[in-house]
Amino acid sequence: MTENIELMMPIKATPYDHQKKAFAFACDKFGVFDNRLKSRGTALLMEMGTGKTIVSIAVAGCMYQYGLVNRVLVVAPLSILGVWQEEFEKFADFPYSLTVLKGTSAKKKEQLTKLPTEGLQVVVVNYESAWRLEMELLAYNADLVIADEAHKLKENRTSQSKGMHHIGDKAKYKLLLTGTVITNRELDVFSQYRFLNPQIFGTSFYAFRNQYFDMGGYGNHTPIFRKWMTDDFLRKLHSVAFRVTKAECLDLPAITEEVRTMDLEKDAIKLYDSIEDESYAELDESEVTTANILTRLLRLSQITGGHLTDVKGFCAVATTKEIAKQDYILTPGRYVGIEEQEDDGEPFEEKMKRLTSELSDMFAKSHELEEEIRRKLGAIGYELK
Repeated sequence: MTENIELMMPIKATPYDHQKKAFAFACDKFGVFDNRLKSRGTALLMEMGTGKTIVSIAVAGCMYQYGLVNRVLVVAPLSILGVWQEEFEKFADFPYSLTVLKGTSAKKKEQLTKLPTEGLQVVVVNYESAWRLEMELLAYNADLVIADEAHKLKENRTSQSKGMHHIGDKAKYKLLLTGTVITNRELDVFSQYRFLNPQIFGTSFYAFRNQYFDMGGYGNHTPIFRKWMTDDFLRKLHSVAFRVTKAECLDLPAITEEVRTMDLEKDAIKLYDSIEDESYAELDESEVTTANILTRLLRLSQITGGHLTDVKGFCAVATTKEIAKQDYILTPGRYVGIEEQEDDGEPFEEKMKRLTSELSDMFAKSHELEEEIRRKLGAIGYELK
């Protein structure tokens, strides 16, 4: 089986050894080759650059060829949705049709009603949209759900995580992809594994916390991991997980540096020339120092490197002329503007009821904390009037 594993990976590339092992691990957990299901969920804890996506494509394609899946749902951060489309086009060596859900919630819902049916059906959506489209995605009834950069699910109480838990509960198979399953503390694992396989750590966050953590800190509100339970914790964590780091991938190719020459876009050229002219003028009129020379060179380097760009509501590049037009007022909003908001499809009245309810809960919690602080201070002789 091990010698032939590469032949079972329906991809247009020669996989590395660690990718073949990851593929074999996932297929074994899903019972692809022996019809013995060991786990409905498998985690690929692979560092960035080791090939999580290509392994996932191979697993999905193999399961499709074995008649185990017909519909796949990929949920990923908004910034990498296009990567999935590119990687499928580049590597998938099996028939498939892929749809990236875009636009307003209404448009995304419409896309879900008009999906192509050729080959393996793949739908790609971002996390923020997934929970808003929970009912429609449940109706899509994916056989395999892939959660990319799954550490986005680490907060158990968010709507995003709860939506993914519900979607995962209905799916036959689940893949969890991340290189950092624990970003800050061991508590991060619960919500991700609640999605992946509830049998590992259960479905109750509080039962999980009580089993592996002591409550300490001020007011006993801080979970402190019980170090003596590390072995049990890691044994369960890795029971359905394949872990690999770049350092362990000895067959990865060496880094290749390549210099490419390309033309700047029209707006970028205009901005570059403007900063260059201002730099000459500033250097002529003021003292030449290492600091101001490096600052100007850095700005020019950022433009050519594609990093100095305008993002509405976040950042903006302003020339001295533009600042002068604003009477040298440096309030960010004058230059940054307002980010365009995507219509989430939630009716205004329903949204206001939800938001006011959440605000009411926050106020109640605030009052509870205020009373607790008053009691604590009173206990040590400091009464608040």
